[in-house]
Amino acid sequence: MKVTIVAAARPNFMKIAPIVHAIETVRKQGQPVSSRLVYTGTEQDASLDASLFADLQMKAPDAYLGVDTTDPIQSAAHVMIAFDRELKTNPASVVLVVDDLTATMSCTIVARKRNIKVAHLVAGTRSFDLYTPKEVNRIITDGLSDYLFTAGMAANRNLNQTGTEAEHVYHVGNILIDTIRSNRGRLIQPLWFPVLGLKPQEYLLLTINRRSLLEDEKNLKALLTVLINNARRLPIIAPLHAYVRDAVERTGIAAPHLHILPPQSYLSFGYLMNNANAIITDSGNVAEEATFLGIPCMTLNNYAEHPETYRLGTNELVGESPEALDEAMQTLMAGKWKTGSLPERWDGRTAERIVRILLSKSSG
Repeated sequence: MKVTIVAAARPNFMKIAPIVHAIETVRKQGQPVSSRLVYTGTEQDASLDASLFADLQMKAPDAYLGVDTTDPIQSAAHVMIAFDRELKTNPASVVLVVDDLTATMSCTIVARKRNIKVAHLVAGTRSFDLYTPKEVNRIITDGLSDYLFTAGMAANRNLNQTGTEAEHVYHVGNILIDTIRSNRGRLIQPLWFPVLGLKPQEYLLLTINRRSLLEDEKNLKALLTVLINNARRLPIIAPLHAYVRDAVERTGIAAPHLHILPPQSYLSFGYLMNNANAIITDSGNVAEEATFLGIPCMTLNNYAEHPETYRLGTNELVGESPEALDEAMQTLMAGKWKTGSLPERWDGRTAERIVRILLSKSSG
């Protein structure tokens, strides 16, 4: 069985790494399986820093499709043409795609046109907003996939409600947990950590990425003001991309205990999560990792791709509301944050389950 694994953005690699490791493990045990890793972007992509693959203990991509346009229509067209060429040169038994990006959808369509089985990792997530490109990508990718690997029962219910046949749906757990669990003992304290006088559990971690959140300057300023005022002098560590840093600086917000830093490597960022007093983020991935680590988390969004993070875990949705963030911060500072528990099958063995299913289907 030849599995072509497609990564369409840097965060995909955190979910792909356990699959690559699991395939290599069973291959060494004599199973007839191999993997080929394809990145839809360019080899010069600055987000794929040299530390990423070392941190994840995985090989760099075998192939780069070289698509770097941000226009979704052009991206879809270019990825489809390039991926079709890739599959002609390197045939696959199964194409495994991740998440809900335009390139994810595009590669799914190409594989289906070539009568190649498609496995969708993190299937069944929904925002129920058809005006967002990602929701369209999710629906098309799920609809064309042969194997839909879900992280939780909420995703299973979403697929069931759209008429997906149950025999195509597999509740395997959250693949992201495989990565953080296996690397928890390897996390690296950043060199600047003691320079800032930081101590474990005595700082807040802030991450922001969504452009819709950044474009509303007035509301962004209100959110940051609430956070700073409620932090009670706890340092706020904010590893931010340049465009996010610029948006924050345009608000005029500044405080001696707000430390804006460059993005961190995977193992260093994992250390910051694992040792934070609490996390404020707009990232679903970070909220999922916080749930596994048992760290209080406030998500600046109105929905979570995996509702288990707030129904069972340590996460709470505060949307983009300064009032809701203020209430959540007061709960945190009063020492009344919920304990949380791990959702079913968020145990670090998701990749094993996926590879076992693919092997059983290929032999059957």
